[in-house]
Amino acid sequence: MELTIRDHKRVTIMRVVGRVDASTAAAFEAKIKECIDGSHAYLVLEMDAADYLSSAGARILISAQKALKGKGGKVLLAQPSERVKEVLSLAGLESLFPVYATTEDAIGAV
Repeated sequence: MELTIRDHKRVTIMRVVGRVDASTAAAFEAKIKECIDGSHAYLVLEMDAADYLSSAGARILISAQKALKGKGGKVLLAQPSERVKEVLSLAGLESLFPVYATTEDAIGAV
């Protein structure tokens, strides 16, 4: 798994490449916490190159959503892969995370 973080105006953007599973969940969670502790209340996750999202990864997203809601922000998903959409749908979580076709659309929604 590769994670790239960049700031853009009022949001932090994290690009997720590869698998978010039991072996990478700790690193994923640490980077998410870094973003939450940063200056922006909105986190856009670019998930088009995410091959897989495990239940551990989904739990991290839920925790991040709760933490950012407390700061007046939220987690937004930009162009999630079909596998990520499938996992969120099967877990009944798609309503918790706004999904956008592009990163620009997600940023514009903030």
